[in-house]
Amino acid sequence: MAFDGCFVTGTDTGVGKTLVSAALLHTLARHHRRVVGMKPVAAGLIDHHGHWVSEDVQALRAASSVAVPPELDNPVALPDPLSPHLAAQRAGRLITMAELLAAQRALKERADVVVVEGAGGWRVPLNDHETLADLARALGVPVVLVVGLRLGCLNHALLSAEAIRADGLQLAGWVANTVDPDMACIEENIDTLRQRLAAPLLGVVPWQRQGSDARAVALELPSAWTASKDEHELVE
Repeated sequence: MAFDGCFVTGTDTGVGKTLVSAALLHTLARHHRRVVGMKPVAAGLIDHHGHWVSEDVQALRAASSVAVPPELDNPVALPDPLSPHLAAQRAGRLITMAELLAAQRALKERADVVVVEGAGGWRVPLNDHETLADLARALGVPVVLVVGLRLGCLNHALLSAEAIRADGLQLAGWVANTVDPDMACIEENIDTLRQRLAAPLLGVVPWQRQGSDARAVALELPSAWTASKDEHELVE
């Protein structure tokens, strides 16, 4: 089966999911003609030339090779920077799984690869009954885990990997992002995760100031992700 997308999650909020998702889009665009990023739920908007938008969504759009209607790559945009279920309550709306899945299906008709970026960590609530993990399960795509390198990351990474696999999904790889430049024993922590995560390390992002360029992030993708649909059809 041809690779057509992945779900990007993180060990916490603020660990670089958007940077890594954009880097994935840039890297995948070297192998696939049409790639697009999706932020199903964005909580926390800014005023951009009179329009309220998510900075994360802007970054994904800049890294995508096709333009799509905003209701598809960001079906739920919420003003307050809170957990999705709380931001939705404040906005007086209900997030439904059906609307998120419908948007992703529509994107698949317009692109060869869809990179879906979550919000926060793996079990962030969407509503009273569902989480982003339920969305990832419904999509059924491989998962990339972004590990924010800072004190406590080993526990967060190992628990996240355990939860991803317990939910029946493939942890296709992980990316180490240096969010604390003063973290002690960074290399030793990366080596520990290499030994224990049982998934390939796709890349290490050095500490960067604000305004990081996703195009400068080097990622090594699984070989199955770099083959076009035509190449997969030849193999099959």
